[in-house]
Amino acid sequence: MSLGRAGSGWRVSSADVERIIPFELLLDRIADERSSDWIAVRRYLHTHPEPSGDEVQTTQFIAERLLALGIVADIPARGVGVLADLKIGSPAADAPIVAIRADIDALRMQDRKAVPYASGCPGVAHACGHDAHMTVVLAAAELITTLARRLPESDVPSAHFRFIFQAAEETAQGANWMVEDGALLGVTSILGLHVDPTIPAGKVGIRYGVLTAQVDEVLLEVRGKGGHAARPQHTSDPIGTAAMLVSALYQSVPRRADSLTPMVFSVGSIHGGTASNVIPDRVEITGTLRSTDQRTRDSVLSSIRQICAGIAAATANTIDVTYRSPLGSVINDITVTSAIEAATIQVVGGENIVLIDRPSMGGEDFAVYIDHVRGAQFRLGCAGPEGDWPLLHAPTFDVAERAIPLGARIMTRAALLLALIGPEPTS
Repeated sequence: MSLGRAGSGWRVSSADVERIIPFELLLDRIADERSSDWIAVRRYLHTHPEPSGDEVQTTQFIAERLLALGIVADIPARGVGVLADLKIGSPAADAPIVAIRADIDALRMQDRKAVPYASGCPGVAHACGHDAHMTVVLAAAELITTLARRLPESDVPSAHFRFIFQAAEETAQGANWMVEDGALLGVTSILGLHVDPTIPAGKVGIRYGVLTAQVDEVLLEVRGKGGHAARPQHTSDPIGTAAMLVSALYQSVPRRADSLTPMVFSVGSIHGGTASNVIPDRVEITGTLRSTDQRTRDSVLSSIRQICAGIAAATANTIDVTYRSPLGSVINDITVTSAIEAATIQVVGGENIVLIDRPSMGGEDFAVYIDHVRGAQFRLGCAGPEGDWPLLHAPTFDVAERAIPLGARIMTRAALLLALIGPEPTS
């Protein structure tokens, strides 16, 4: 049965939270002991980034770290990404599996930080914090295994966890790969995180419901008659038509949606022509549409086609419209989010929770998992105290590393809580 994107759900209770209170002091003690090593792991990963689909060495590093903890890792046939199951105590064969996901790819961009752990790979950088995500989830795996080893056998809780280290998040491919490889078999809930440089380290952002935008890649091709730049009257001027089209879309698309509903259309590339004195016969335009509800999305995609058809007719060109790689919103489930909130209160206190009042217009393929099972992400504050902190995808982006053990402690508590309270009760 699919529970993904469920509108129902229940909040964890104080009685539920009490089930993990006996483990709190030991978890925190382990985190204090291991924090410096976790920061070293993050710095190693930051120095050795690999782009989407090529995360071979990163995959091996993760598998080796897990094996050192006694957790056998499975690497899918494509050679990137890791799946690893961990059972503690004596869970039943049909016990709910709580999954914890990290993305592992880096961006194709230059790291320009003047720090010892800056990227050692020219043109590739962990400028989106995936190195921190991997470290937090590896640390959570270590916290859970060490907890089970240090507790008396009779006190070890029974639980089943799955760690998902996913390749190719930046290209929105990896989550689909992992689902195809069986990552969600038996899983009842899934946890994820994303560092947030707009939130100071020591604070955590939480949102119930829609967290990120739906994303559609929009490909437009203007085709017509090219010719000499000195005689545009003998052409249909696809370059001029492309300029007109971008202007019309920017002006008209926002007018086709309710102004109270978040939506943004942006053009990211325009390619056409090879010489200054030649009008080309073809121009390619690519962009993205980001929206937060289905009605707006459908209306705007229809409007883009109408605008393209009108400008094509007016300019004697052909404009082909293609929508590609649709990605849904991350919609945080009530139950999973409340588990994260309860865990966050235990770790940093309720006064350090930032309630996120609006969805991000960024995309995140964590949405693929919650098409199938309940899930939620939280925002781990990662900004340092000094000045304006570099934002995601900036060449100087960095993480205030005190956030890493906090993220691991929150993730571990939330996962234990979900494992111990089990799946949704049925009437």
